[in-house]
Amino acid sequence: MPLLFMLPGLSLMFNSNVHAPAYEWIVAAVLGIVLSIPLIWTTNYEIRDDNQIYAKKNMGFIVAFLAVIVIRFALRNYLSMVDPETLAALFMLVAFSYILPWRIVSFIKFRKLVQFQKA
Repeated sequence: MPLLFMLPGLSLMFNSNVHAPAYEWIVAAVLGIVLSIPLIWTTNYEIRDDNQIYAKKNMGFIVAFLAVIVIRFALRNYLSMVDPETLAALFMLVAFSYILPWRIVSFIKFRKLVQFQKA
């Protein structure tokens, strides 16, 4: 669902007022992928006694998620010289670039546990 909620925000990248060189788009995408790594490492699932699959509680995930938010706010302050529409588009790409891999890998981890549960 988070990806569906982000789709309208992705239209910012196609706004005619957004002017960013190609390397800034690439850096934003790579930064997002890098930020997804701690979220991927700390997201795991388990089968509980009721035979349902739940996300494991992990303090590392909370720390990783808060670190991602802090890094994004720090970058926003650092990049204050970029016009607001371009900055919003770049940060939308960063967010999309860390949510998409994290959700895909989380789904794969979940499906593996479902397959294990059926076996």
